[in-house]
Amino acid sequence: MSGPQVHVRKADERSFHAVCALWAEQREERGITDTGPRKVTPEAIKAALDRRDTVAFVAISKADTVGYVVLSDCSLNPFADSGCVAVEQLFVTRAARKQGVARALMAAVATYADRQGAEQVASNVPSGGREANRFFARLGFTPHTVRRLTTTTSLQRRLLDDESGARFALDQLLARRRVVRLRAARERPTETLST
Repeated sequence: MSGPQVHVRKADERSFHAVCALWAEQREERGITDTGPRKVTPEAIKAALDRRDTVAFVAISKADTVGYVVLSDCSLNPFADSGCVAVEQLFVTRAARKQGVARALMAAVATYADRQGAEQVASNVPSGGREANRFFARLGFTPHTVRRLTTTTSLQRRLLDDESGARFALDQLLARRRVVRLRAARERPTETLST
């Protein structure tokens, strides 16, 4: 028995409010709140979706919008070897999961990428997103790079620490620990086996 019929179409003015509602739902599901200085509003989402290098598709099932995918054209990068479309965000409501919605959205991604002449499709998957990583792996996506993040404040603090000789102090600490381990290993009594 197959799940409900899913239709995918490009997001437009008619689907904008549904995309905003789903976007808020995915943030709530992930435990993200707007406490920082950069609050995301429906206007900010609309501005992002109106950018020339961004496109979104929505999945509709039984007249309800149940998922979306946001893409960016990463071939605009002058350092890219070939054309590439990046899946920036893929979300399906809890009630519509395991019913082929994400797969239908990815079929739209593949068609879009092909029409754009992109040779590759990339995805940004949270490292802790076990199900999402499995989903993309089943579709043939492989790890390509590791994207590491830090806060601006932390980066600045660590750069200042390195300038002030903290790296030298760390190297000395590690060397002292190695010496202590070597001495401890030499001083251990050797065990003899009884026969």
